[in-house]
Amino acid sequence: MHKSQIFFFILLSFILGVFAGSFFSISKNTALIIAITCALLIAVFYRRESRLLNPRFALAAFLTLFFIAGVMRFNTVNTQTHNLQKFVEAQENVIDPQNKHPIRVTLYGYLSSEPETSGDKQRLVFFAKQLQAGSYVIDLKEKVMLTTQMYPQYKYGDELKVYGQIKKPENFSEFDYAAYLAKEGVFTTMFYPEIEPVGLKISFIEGVKVGLFKKVFALKGAFENSISRSVSEPNAAFINGILLGSRSQIPDTLQDAFARTGTTHILAISGYNITIIAVIVSWLFLLFFRRPTAFWFSVAAVVLFTILTGAQASVVRAAIMATIVLLARREGRLSDPRNAIVLAGAAMILFNPIILRHDVGFQLSFMATLGLIYVSPVIERYFQKMPNFFELRETMIMTVSAQIFVLPLLIYYFKNISLVSVPVNLLILPLVPVSMIFGFITGLAGLAVPFLGQSLGYFAWLITSVQIGIINIFAKPVWASVTFGIGWPGVIIFYALLILLLVRLGKTTIDKRSDERIL
Repeated sequence: MHKSQIFFFILLSFILGVFAGSFFSISKNTALIIAITCALLIAVFYRRESRLLNPRFALAAFLTLFFIAGVMRFNTVNTQTHNLQKFVEAQENVIDPQNKHPIRVTLYGYLSSEPETSGDKQRLVFFAKQLQAGSYVIDLKEKVMLTTQMYPQYKYGDELKVYGQIKKPENFSEFDYAAYLAKEGVFTTMFYPEIEPVGLKISFIEGVKVGLFKKVFALKGAFENSISRSVSEPNAAFINGILLGSRSQIPDTLQDAFARTGTTHILAISGYNITIIAVIVSWLFLLFFRRPTAFWFSVAAVVLFTILTGAQASVVRAAIMATIVLLARREGRLSDPRNAIVLAGAAMILFNPIILRHDVGFQLSFMATLGLIYVSPVIERYFQKMPNFFELRETMIMTVSAQIFVLPLLIYYFKNISLVSVPVNLLILPLVPVSMIFGFITGLAGLAVPFLGQSLGYFAWLITSVQIGIINIFAKPVWASVTFGIGWPGVIIFYALLILLLVRLGKTTIDKRSDERIL
C-alpha cells in the first residue's frame, strides 16, 4: 500500500473515532489497554526478521490506535468543565427545590459576534470577563448566549454589564441545542437579563481585535444598506443572503419556499458560496495575469471575504474547504486532492471535535466538496453532449455532484426531501454567480455613488427576480417536498452504498476509456 493511502486511512480512522466518540465513551484505562495491545501487535507483526511478518495486521493495529485517539479526543470535550458551568451546577446543588428564586449574578464583558435577530428578540454572544455574585468575584474568559428583546439593538464590541440567572442550555424537540452552542464555545445561557453599557479594561491585543472587527462589521453594514437602497425587497435581502449570509430580512414565506425547493444552502456562507466568489476573482485576474498569480489573488479574495463576514468559525471552515477546491482546480481534476480534504477536515475536527456531528455547515461543506471531487468525474460523461456556454455544463456537473453527496444530511437535519430540488438547482445555480457579481458591483457602486448603485441595481434585481420567481413557482405544488426523516444509521448506510456505487461506476468509466483508446 502506498504511503499516501496509509496516511489517508490514518486520518479517516481518527475521524471515524471522533464520530464514534460522539455516541459512546470509554474509560482512560480501557483506552490504555487497547493502545498497549495495539502497540504489541505492531511490534510482533511488523518485525522484518519475524516469521509472523504481516503488514496488514500491523496496519490494522495502527489504525485502531488512531480510532481510539479519536474517541478519546471527543471524550475530552465531555469531561471539560468551565467556571460558569461549575457555578450553575453548584447553584443547582445549593438551592432548595422549593425555592423558586435562584441566584442572580452580574457579568461584565462585551459582545464577541454580531447579534442575531429572530422575530421580536435578539441573540447575543457575550464574552464574559468577570462574574460577581454578592461578595463572590471571579475573572472569566467564557462565552454566554444572551436572549433579549429586539430593542434597544446592540452591536459587536459593545461593553456591557448584564444581570440575570445563568442556566445550562436546554435541548428542545429533536434538536441538540447544547451541542449546537458548544461547537461555538458557548456552554451557558441567560434569558432576558438586565443590560446596561459600561466601560471595561481590556488588553491591548483584545482592543486591537475588537477595533478591527468593529470597522469590518461597520463596512459590512454599510454594504448591506447600499444593497437595500439600490435594490427593492425581497431581492435585496436575497442578494445580502448569497453574498454575506444575512437572513434576517428575508420574509418567512420566501424562506419556506427555499426550504421546499431544497435551495436554502445558497443563503448560507458555505464552501460553495465562497468558492464562487474566489472563482469569479480568479476568472477576472486570468484576463490579466497567468494562472498561478490568479490563484493567489483568489486565495486573497477568500481571506478578505472571510474577514468581511466576521471570521466566525463556520465561515473559516467554509473558507478552508473553498481553498481546497481552488487548489484542486489549479492542480487539475486528475490529481487526487483526497488527502488534502481529509487532512483539513481532521485538523478542524482535532481543534473542535463537536463540529463533526453537530455542525451542519461543516458537514455540508465537507460532503459537498467530496462530491465535487469524486462524483463529478464519474457523472461528467453523461453531460458530454450538453453545450458549455458560460460554463453551463460544468455548473450542471457541480450541482448534481454536490446534491448527491449532501442529500442524506439534508434529509436527516430538515426531515424532508424536496422532489424538485435537482431541477430547481439546475435552473438557478448557473445564475448565482451572475447574481453575486451584479450584487457585489451594485453594493460597491452604491457606497461610492448612490445613483450609480441604483442604476446597476436594476440588473441585479432582474436576475434575482428570475431566481426568486423560479423558486416560488416550484414551491407551490403540494408534492414539491415530502416529509421524510432518517437517523444516523440511515445516513451511514446511504453513504456506504453510494461509495460502493461510485467505485463500480468509476471502474466502468475507466474500462470504457480504455476501450476507446484501443479502438
